[in-house]
Amino acid sequence: MSDIRVLVVEDEPIASAAHAAYVQRLDGFSLAGTAPDGQSALRLLAEFSAAGNPVELVLLDMNLPDLHGLDIARRMRSSGLFADIIAITAVRELNIVRSAVAIGVVQYLIKPFTYATFAEKLTNYRLFREQLASSDDGKNKTGASQSDVDQAFASLRTPSELQLPKGLSVSTLDAVKDFLRKEDAAVSASEVMDELGMSRVTARRYLEYLADAGSVSRAPRYGAPGRPENEYRWTRA
Repeated sequence: MSDIRVLVVEDEPIASAAHAAYVQRLDGFSLAGTAPDGQSALRLLAEFSAAGNPVELVLLDMNLPDLHGLDIARRMRSSGLFADIIAITAVRELNIVRSAVAIGVVQYLIKPFTYATFAEKLTNYRLFREQLASSDDGKNKTGASQSDVDQAFASLRTPSELQLPKGLSVSTLDAVKDFLRKEDAAVSASEVMDELGMSRVTARRYLEYLADAGSVSRAPRYGAPGRPENEYRWTRA
């Protein structure tokens, strides 16, 4: 699968440069360009499309000096520009979120966010694209199955967006994720216990939750003294 071409639409120069740099750091993505306002974004999208090199993903600020992000999305669709959209905004009003979903926004990033959060969202999006492509590679003559579609859309969601089981907290989940991200080697529940000061049983619950959500890989650890246990390695950017 070729790199996903991305257009960053952001009116704040520092934020625009940061988001562009974030895109360039990610495997599987290439920066097509940046636009400081809605009219420039629509023009660039049309030019790239006419040249046969269309943008596939737009990182779209919802609050631009000339047009609202929702208006840009509607104009894109009415002009036959069907790039996917990840909305990047400080807006938290529920009606904006609902409207964004209704016009095809596939992800929603709330400012301010870290590179890790940005990378996780875009990596999930890339997995979504890859899973849809693999189910439509010509081998399956009947098209994608329900399982194929469910798996593809599940990849768009991060574990923090899923309902946590009883007894798990978002703050502790984030701490476990941060620890896993910075570790080059796989870790066990005992090592998470020692690092974060929780019981081994609790550490294992968080690790199993992340493994079931697809954020970490899980494998038996061989050769360690004591009872057998699994080891876990962060698999998302």
